[in-house]
Amino acid sequence: MSWLPDDFVHPVLVPLPGSGHHLRPIREADTPLDYPAVMGSRERLWTIFGPAWGWPAATMTYEADQADLLRHEKEIAAHQSFNYALLDVAETALLGCVYIDPPERAGADGEISWWVVDELVDSKVEQALDELVPQWIAADWPFEQPRFLGREISWSDWLALPEHPNA
Repeated sequence: MSWLPDDFVHPVLVPLPGSGHHLRPIREADTPLDYPAVMGSRERLWTIFGPAWGWPAATMTYEADQADLLRHEKEIAAHQSFNYALLDVAETALLGCVYIDPPERAGADGEISWWVVDELVDSKVEQALDELVPQWIAADWPFEQPRFLGREISWSDWLALPEHPNA
């Protein structure tokens, strides 16, 4: 059984209110924008995602990032999981990502997390993203019990939960 309804159509463009930025599914072709964004914020991102995902490794190469984005692109096409890039209007800068994944831990039907690059921490763009994501998930995604990792539950508390029966 799929974690999403068979007829679900994922959003392909989500404007970020008041910022001129938008979210769209990430693609392998985004590697030239993604790699510097991730590695430029790697130390902070590791403190968030490292214990749970082992990402992003200090040794991550451009080619490894490219392979990772290709995997994400294929997962999106197959509706296995979703990675949305936060981009400027012209799509010349990747400024963060939103992950929408099937539940790994019990008690949720979708797990959502997100980040912005270091220079946007505590900015109006980050605040707008923090407001948008839960509203967007409630409005456009078919979840009854979404879990917002690092927001409503800490990563360490999430790691302590039992595995989801379908994980």
